[in-house]
Amino acid sequence: MKHFYPFIFFFIIAIGYSQNKPTTDGGIEGFSLYPNPVTQGKVYITTQHNAPKKIMIFDVFGSPIMETTILGKELNLSELDAGVYVLRVFETNKVATRKLIIK
Repeated sequence: MKHFYPFIFFFIIAIGYSQNKPTTDGGIEGFSLYPNPVTQGKVYITTQHNAPKKIMIFDVFGSPIMETTILGKELNLSELDAGVYVLRVFETNKVATRKLIIK
């Protein structure tokens, strides 16, 4: 039985090293979301490249609430009720996810 423990140890180490680890977090460079919490019905999303962005908003249960594309940095959220949401932004091949609070 004592000879079995080193085998298990090396097996666990081998599995740990064989996993693919990402070299970057894949987030959007220079991503900024303000103001948060939203009080005036508009939120501004800026990035380093300022490319067109696909926006998806989900409720806390994961149901999609809103999907749109913006070319600038202003997003109108006046249609949404007060609450907590999840905002997902897609720009080129990168994604950023943030909690969004609307008062």
